[in-house]
Amino acid sequence: MANNISVLYDPQGVDWPLGFVNVSNIGTPVNIMVNVDPNNNNAPSTRHGEGVPVAQYTPRCHKIFFQGYKPGNNNNGMTPNSDNVYILRSFGPSNNATAGGPGNRSDSGMMVQVLPPGGSATLPADEIDTDTISPYRYTIDANNNGDGALVTLIGCGR
Repeated sequence: MANNISVLYDPQGVDWPLGFVNVSNIGTPVNIMVNVDPNNNNAPSTRHGEGVPVAQYTPRCHKIFFQGYKPGNNNNGMTPNSDNVYILRSFGPSNNATAGGPGNRSDSGMMVQVLPPGGSATLPADEIDTDTISPYRYTIDANNNGDGALVTLIGCGR
């Protein structure tokens, strides 16, 4: 798969495409912000030392759209995933997770939604709320290496 994709950093936008989030190793969840913040520098739970570049505010949004597609051969268009992709809550100091599960595709206690090949899913905030969802809260895992999701944040922090 080619690495020549655009990466937008638009935390104030009406829509913020995060691109294709690739699960390269099944059983190892990938944070949906990986293309724009691979080290989770702006995650609310990340502790920072001197010299670490950090945004003034951690990104938030109103909705997150997931689509069950991956890049086609030679990055030519999109094709449905081979199998299911799992939208999961992230482990972290702020989510009060109890010990026991691995936090991956085998852990139904962390699953928010199952994304079928070519399907779509939306995580909405309450309609009266605006930008209340932290995208750092979610990871994805898959049944097959190389599957993943196209992810778009809607109604980002204003």
